[in-house]
Amino acid sequence: MIVELSHRIVDGMVTYPGIPGPKLGVHLSREDSRAVYAPGTEFHIGVITLAANTGTYLDTPYHRYADGPDLSQVPLSKLVNLPGLVIRGGEGREVVIDEGLDVRGKAVLIHTGWDRHFGTDAYLHGHPYLAPGSAQWLADQGAALVGIDSLNIDDTPPHGERPAHSILLKAGIPLVEHLTGLAELPSGGFRFHAAPPMVAGMGTFPVRAYAIVP
Repeated sequence: MIVELSHRIVDGMVTYPGIPGPKLGVHLSREDSRAVYAPGTEFHIGVITLAANTGTYLDTPYHRYADGPDLSQVPLSKLVNLPGLVIRGGEGREVVIDEGLDVRGKAVLIHTGWDRHFGTDAYLHGHPYLAPGSAQWLADQGAALVGIDSLNIDDTPPHGERPAHSILLKAGIPLVEHLTGLAELPSGGFRFHAAPPMVAGMGTFPVRAYAIVP
């Protein structure tokens, strides 16, 4: 079974406060293409302008650190076909990881249920986040990737620190934010995939995140 874990990208959508929504347009319409191709043959070529932090996206170390690997330098082995583990968040905003879990080499996905608010104003405020101490533990234990179905893996006070980003990306652990559909996954026993295009000089980009459950 394949489980979709990404939000659709649509024209003008708001992913994060202050980041402009994507703009979709047309480079070559089907009507105009008829003058270029043989009779009965037509094509559509679209154009999209978007901030890299749109929809469900990946953070590489370059997002936080100038000397970290960017989208073109993070190997696929850190992004695809990873054994997955879902952590279910509790009632509070801060998610603390059970330190008895085996997370080494795994994509650790934090299920908070906040994705139910995606596309509404409620999504942008008071969101769940990963406890800084748990971020450090995940780094120390060698997690392969960490994801969350929330606005941000960190709490987001204005001009605040971003400890989870700083700790995990410093350790070379990619992050995926704004996931969805984690409720459909078992706690473990699945493979996680989230690969962006190989764009040099960029630290973040949307991904088509999904899981394969046997």
